[in-house]
Amino acid sequence: MTWSGMTVVRDGVRLECRDWGGAGPTVVLLHGLAGHAGEWDDTARWLSRRHRVIAVDQRGHGTSERHPEDVSRAAYIADAAAVVARLGTGPVILVGQSLGGHTAMLTAAAHPELVRALVLVEAGPGGPNPGVPADIGAWLDSWPVPFASSGAAAEFLGGGAVGRGWAEGLERRDDGWWPRFDRDLMVASLRENAERSFWEEWGAVRCPTLVVLAEKGIIGAEEAEEMHRRQPRAVTAVVPGAGHDVHLERPDALRHAMSGFLDGLG
Repeated sequence: MTWSGMTVVRDGVRLECRDWGGAGPTVVLLHGLAGHAGEWDDTARWLSRRHRVIAVDQRGHGTSERHPEDVSRAAYIADAAAVVARLGTGPVILVGQSLGGHTAMLTAAAHPELVRALVLVEAGPGGPNPGVPADIGAWLDSWPVPFASSGAAAEFLGGGAVGRGWAEGLERRDDGWWPRFDRDLMVASLRENAERSFWEEWGAVRCPTLVVLAEKGIIGAEEAEEMHRRQPRAVTAVVPGAGHDVHLERPDALRHAMSGFLDGLG
């Protein structure tokens, strides 16, 4: 199965989506910071057997608007809501990884009428961490762009399935392979996350929720325990040995966790 393009324009910002079609409850997939909709391709194919599936290139990422003026959390939330409204299928199952999971969580809290169920992959309420933007900026600055080839990019970006997943988001130009995002815009997208936590929003989520964590991911035991304490009905699955990009590294484990959760929605 292949996807077709779908464009959503909100407040003058163009959002490009991969529409995988399919019949059944609608699933909307949100990638993480500096990522792209294609990271979800394998998962989207699997989901489309029993669901209508849409993967979004979020603002500033992939083939969507490269330089939006607003990269606030509110803007990302409004984009997700606009995609759901455009689909016209009613409440959706919202799935997000990392910053995309954070957006999914905030969207479920702000627009409960739009979200039937929530899947957070390596995402949580977080907490103040002023050093994060600088750390992410330094990481992006370390990329030896342009990459000489997609293979060289994949090797630098972690190798294996993770590296290939990241490299597939690059664009080929005459002089090599470049990121499909602006470095400063990526750093600015993290500003609010660096300044505060979002526990109130996590507590406001009312739909069935699956939290998928990686053993070697970024969500520590203390944060995971507090998430469970505040939302005891949320289901948590931990993928042994996996890192933050568990959706690329261990898609089989993610599908296993999602399968049981989705089946339980009825």
